[in-house]
This record gives sequence, C-alpha cells and structure tokens, in this order.
Amino acid sequence: MTQGKIQEQRIKLIFGKEVMMRIERLEKGIKEDILRNLLKRSPNQYETYEKAVAEIIEGVKVRKDAALFEYTKRFDKADINRDTILVTKEEMEEAYNLVDPEVVQVIRKSAENIRTYHEKQKQYSWFDSEPSGIILGQKITPLASVGVYVPGGKAAYPSSVLMNVIPAKVAGVKRIAMTTPPDSEGKVYAGTLVAAKEAGITEIYKVGGAQAIAALAHGTESIKKVDKIVGPGNIYVALAKKAVYGHVSIDSIAGPSEILVLADETANPRYVAADLLSQAEHDELASAILITTSEELAYRVSEEVKKFTSVLSRKEIIEKSLDNYGYILIASDMDEAVETANEIASEHLEILTKDPFTLMTKIQNAGAIFLGEYSSEPLGDYFAGPNHVLPTNGTAKFFSPLSVDDYIKKSSIISYSREALEPVYKDIVRFAQAEGLTAHANSIAVRFEEE
Repeated sequence: MTQGKIQEQRIKLIFGKEVMMRIERLEKGIKEDILRNLLKRSPNQYETYEKAVAEIIEGVKVRKDAALFEYTKRFDKADINRDTILVTKEEMEEAYNLVDPEVVQVIRKSAENIRTYHEKQKQYSWFDSEPSGIILGQKITPLASVGVYVPGGKAAYPSSVLMNVIPAKVAGVKRIAMTTPPDSEGKVYAGTLVAAKEAGITEIYKVGGAQAIAALAHGTESIKKVDKIVGPGNIYVALAKKAVYGHVSIDSIAGPSEILVLADETANPRYVAADLLSQAEHDELASAILITTSEELAYRVSEEVKKFTSVLSRKEIIEKSLDNYGYILIASDMDEAVETANEIASEHLEILTKDPFTLMTKIQNAGAIFLGEYSSEPLGDYFAGPNHVLPTNGTAKFFSPLSVDDYIKKSSIISYSREALEPVYKDIVRFAQAEGLTAHANSIAVRFEEE
C-alpha cells in the first residue's frame, strides 16, 4: 500500500477485493481533512434552519398554547388541545399492554443499573469551621424543575427517557416535565411511556420539535416554564435549545452519533465491524472510524462491514453514513493512533488492544470509553449504567457526559465572626481601594468605625 490517500470512494479494489469503507494512511493532511469533514455535521453549520426555529419560538412565546397547538397540527398532523395535551393515567396503563412484558423487564433492569451508577455521583453539602470563627462551605441544591425532551417517531428511544430522567430523580429534582411528539392520532409511543413510568415521572406532554422547547423555556397556559431543558432531538430541537440558552439552562447541543475504535492486531475484525455499524445505522450524519496499527485488520474489518451491511435492516442509512463519515485509518504506531483519537474527541471510544486499560490512561478526550472486546458500545447505550448522553462533534475536549451534576446547583457559604474578621479587615479594605471600589471598602470598614 502506498503512502497518502488509498481510497476516496466507498467501493474500490484493495488487496484485489471490493471493500466498503475507505482506507487511509494517517498523515497530517488526512487528519485535517477528516476533522473538517466531521465538523460539517455540527448544528452550528445549519444557519438556514435558524430563522424558522426563531419564528416558532417567538410564536409560542407570544401566542402560547394557540401557537403550540397550531405547530403540532402542522408538523405532527395531530389535533391537540388543553384537554388532551397531557398524557393521562389511562394512557400510561394502556402502554403496558402494548409493550412486550419481557421488554418491560429489561427496561426495569436497565433503570436499576442507571440508578445505581448515578447514585455514586451524588454530591452533598459540606461545611468547614475554624476556631477563629470562620465557617466556609458549599450548599448543594437540586434544580426546582427540568424539562426532558424525548424524540418520537422512528427516533423514539425509551433508553433516552431513562438516561435523562433518572439522574434528575437521583439529584432530587421535584418537577420533571417531559415532552414528546405524538403521532397523527395524538398517541405517544408506548415504550416511551413505559420508560417514563419506570423512571418515575407522569407529567408528559404530547408536543415535540422546536415548539416543545419554546413551551418549556417560556411557558404556556398548559405547560409551566422549567429551569433547564435536557434531551436529544433533530436539528430543529438542537437549534431551539441553542436559542433559549440563557433564558433557561440546557444540557448540550447534541450532534450526530459517532464512534471511534482503537485497535491493534489482536482485535477481532467481526467485533470491530459490528461496533462501527452500531453507530452508522443511527442516521446519515453518523460517523464510524477505526484507527489501527494493523493493515491486515483494516482490510478484514472492511470486508466484515460489507458482509454485515448486506443483511442489516438499515442498509441504506449505513451506506450513506459510511460513504460520508466512515474511515479506516492506518497509524504507524499506537502513539499516533492515540494522538489522532484525542484530536477527534469522539462521543464513543472503544479500545480493542492487548492492554486496553494501559492505553486508556493516554486518552484525554472521549465521551465514554469502552475497554475490551466484550464491552461494545450498545452496552453503554442500554444497560451498563453510565449515561449515554455524551458530548459530540469534538466537544468531549471540554464537555462531560450527562450526570447528576447537571441537575444540581452549588452555593458557596461564608460566615465570619467579628473575631475572625478583625485581623484581616484592613487587608480587605486595601484590596477594595486598590480596585477603586470605595463602597466595597466602606462595607468592611464601617464594622470597625469605633476603632
């Protein structure tokens, strides 16, 4: 194989056989091209949608329920009003009759694993006192209200309900309101309702899209405003969350799914291929990348990808995803592979090498890290317990997975007695005067005027 770009199109001859994923040798120019290509998927690149989103938000802000119901009719073909917008107890009960009992049991097991993991993230208020009369501390307070957005239709994932709601419950959030788009008959996907019930919420509204985000952010006659909005959605939802940020808090602006696999010659090519496809099937903008030090593995993985894709149900989506954002990259050594992985900062990172735990210590940027050949990415999506709401589009360089921390706020506590303040008050006065803030200085000095 020659240096540089080996393959540009989805199907070409490598080693004399057809392969499905492009294979490249890692070079500086290749890395830069890949990073630029991946960033095209960012919600920040869709300015053409922002005007439409802004109009929806303004409509709901001004006309409230009237606009909310009109948009639901226009986009979801559902007639919703104040009497039918809220999911009823009867609809919740009916959902259990529509979902396979074995699936209900799996949802319960998954919920318990998620709850157990997130319980370990809980933070508690603390206070530190000194004999001099100084008390310092930190007060932990759950957010009062949170809105959870859950996609509908083909993207209705009960697992997302569990991942967004359970950490909020663990944090102690009192009010959790969920919005999810209805079908044309005004019904919500039964699996979503079962997951919501198992997670412990019943305030569920049959609205979706940017209009649901606007309702949660500004409030309407039917939906009371919340303090924070979390949950994934399409480009309209992502841009709506971006637009209301500052008026309310948000978790993040989610981009398309992505997976990066670091592998050496010991990796099983069928496992690697299957794991890459687990993300490529999400949508046409999903990215699936293998970085390996083994040319043989690169070829064998591409062959396995071709075999799997031919029999998978979402074949067309996978093909477009791999065509646009699928890569097999051959690194000269594992240090180069790790350096590239840190630059890409993938949402999901799998390490399939001889010693994955040692290699993991060199990873600086990744949303979730999966170690070893029996820790495939869907384990994190559904069951293990850590959150599957992860930073995308390179934001793992500075963002973290959704956690209990996203549903709390921290207040600092300061208490000084006169005896504690007296020895230092002149220092504080000098500091304030040096900054030209004489009222600050006076606020301290006035307490010792008699001296």
